[in-house]
Amino acid sequence: MTPELAARIVADSRDRVAWMRARSRGITATDVASLTSEKSIVRAADSKLMGSGFSGNAFTAHGKAREPEIAAWVAATHGIQPSSALFHAVVEKRHLATPDGIMIDSASRVTLAEIKTTNKSWRSVPRTYLRQVWWQQHVLGAERTLVVWEEHNDFVPVSDEPRCVWIDRDEREIAKLVSLATSLIDELYHRTTGRRPAADAPNAAPVGARQPFRSLALVDLS
Repeated sequence: MTPELAARIVADSRDRVAWMRARSRGITATDVASLTSEKSIVRAADSKLMGSGFSGNAFTAHGKAREPEIAAWVAATHGIQPSSALFHAVVEKRHLATPDGIMIDSASRVTLAEIKTTNKSWRSVPRTYLRQVWWQQHVLGAERTLVVWEEHNDFVPVSDEPRCVWIDRDEREIAKLVSLATSLIDELYHRTTGRRPAADAPNAAPVGARQPFRSLALVDLS
């Protein structure tokens, strides 16, 4: 890992309390996965401020148990090493991501891996997961991501090896997500301060760099 990338590590998911606290202070890949409209921004703001109420189930437990094994396969077949670090973006520190794997080549190009388990047969990567991938590419400055998934039947893998596909960086999709994330930050700012950001004011902050939203769980990272 390059010194520049290492300097952008906010927390590590192996320390779950610190990781969850750090995630609550910004916009993560999980947050943007469901951002598609104004209504979705309202729902996402509710979740950030009040909690989603979801603490896991048998499927998430299976995913956590299988991830190290799948990550080892990714490392052995593609050279992408497992990662548990939470990173912030270069410009906007509230843009956060925890990719499942990272590889940096001799030209300092960043490649990521994202691991999923599913009980469904995918014809292609679901759109929700693609949004997560593009967000991670935005935060890490990655050019492409290897999405790896293992299908299971009653929590038993159906194949000896997982399936995988490369997803290239998409600037157009990333721009959409950044815009939606900015709207979510604005909504959180409004709810926690009672004010709306003055986007059109002469000295207003650039898009994606509003004044920090604040609450007991949501505070400025800078």
